[in-house]
Amino acid sequence: MLSGLATWVQDVIESLGYLGVAILVVVENLFPPIPSEIVLPFAGFVAQRGDASVVIMILAATIGSVVGALILYFISSLIGPDRLRLFVVRFGKWFGVKESDLTRAEEWFDRRSTTAVLVGRCVPLIRSIVSIPAGFRRMKIVSFALYTFIGSAVWNIVLIGAGAILGDNWDAVGEYVGIFQYVVIAVIGLALIRFAFTVIKRRRGN
Repeated sequence: MLSGLATWVQDVIESLGYLGVAILVVVENLFPPIPSEIVLPFAGFVAQRGDASVVIMILAATIGSVVGALILYFISSLIGPDRLRLFVVRFGKWFGVKESDLTRAEEWFDRRSTTAVLVGRCVPLIRSIVSIPAGFRRMKIVSFALYTFIGSAVWNIVLIGAGAILGDNWDAVGEYVGIFQYVVIAVIGLALIRFAFTVIKRRRGN
């Protein structure tokens, strides 16, 4: 399945060049099964081969990242904080989440929205979904776009640059990104466990 996906990604980039990279990154933001660890290193390899410019590949990927992030942002902003709160009030008990938990999460994001977007765009799994709370909280669109551009540019420079440096071995980048992703999953898992214990402790205290 992955080899078929990788072949399709390569065909799109070979056929459409910069536009193909931009489109794939937009789609990757909306449908994570298209992994950037395939798209970006191969884009770097194509550029290193002499068929494109590394700088323009990075720019195309970054523009695609911003467009994809803005789509998710606007979808989430249409739902808005009021509908989200209503959902939590009605169904949150099934997930162990209370309205007060949502309030704390919203306050945390409001205080750290810049860092969350800037750093989140450089972290596997978090890269796409950070647009959702930003949209829910209707973070200032200019700030969101700016920090998404900067964070995405860093990620794209690293992966496209690695693909250009490794050349024919560009696909090795995915192995290192995969290790990083497992670390992120472990951290998220520990955070969820801690959250669950906090909720249980609070309820017992009441």
